[in-house]
Amino acid sequence: MDPQNTSTDTGAKVMFDHAKTLRLHTGNLVNRGSMKKKCPSSPSEELQECIRAALSDWISATKPPFKDLADTLDCSIPQETDAITPEEREELKVSVKLFLCESIPSSINDAVELACQTLAVSQLDSVIIAPPGPVEGESQTLAHLQPAWEQLEALVRSQQIAAIGTSDLDKDLLEQLYNWAQVKPSSNQVNLASCCVMPPDLTAFAKEFDIQLLTHSDAKELISPAAFREALQEGTQNVNMADWRLEWVLRYSIIVKSRGIIKAKGYLVSARKTSP
Repeated sequence: MDPQNTSTDTGAKVMFDHAKTLRLHTGNLVNRGSMKKKCPSSPSEELQECIRAALSDWISATKPPFKDLADTLDCSIPQETDAITPEEREELKVSVKLFLCESIPSSINDAVELACQTLAVSQLDSVIIAPPGPVEGESQTLAHLQPAWEQLEALVRSQQIAAIGTSDLDKDLLEQLYNWAQVKPSSNQVNLASCCVMPPDLTAFAKEFDIQLLTHSDAKELISPAAFREALQEGTQNVNMADWRLEWVLRYSIIVKSRGIIKAKGYLVSARKTSP
């Protein structure tokens, strides 16, 4: 057995045993050679592979001894970050979709702050919210959306976000949100797996109130708890990760405005340990 691998594996266990929070950055997937070759079949599969690869790379780059154990593990590779320089900021659009796995009030602020810090920007151009689904057997309601939307509105007022949007709302719910909201939704994503053609009533409402309708192929649950823990265990060389829960996933795209091409794309992931 390679002594260095043994030391790295032991170090990973020590770090994760001590930590309470995990923040992970996949780096730019446009440049990651291993991701280019694999061509994942879905966003869920892509995310799982990204978590595994990013953790594995980070652990390999983290050298022992592990003296300064942190409560929050920041799993990112410095050379893989997508920091935007002030000179190029005007030419780029930063678009984000935030998947909330739990209804934790601070999650949206934490995710937006981490995205701005990671990408070296003061403002995100657009943020689309995908809140946690309703309890099984219940349908999504305005009351279910309001807490998250109020947090997004505050971030628009503080100029950390320029425009905010929604995901998977039908015409009735989008209209309710629009009428209630102080900061109106600028977009609504529709999953074409559930409807091959945009519903006419939704199209008409969006056109009347200047709401952009976008399409997506994300699953309702972007990654299952089991798949998330599996990715963690594979990335950490089978450290026991049963106590870790996913809080949120933020997917970003950095687009060159004049050419409409994606310069960078990646994920930020936050998880916490549920046991003491």
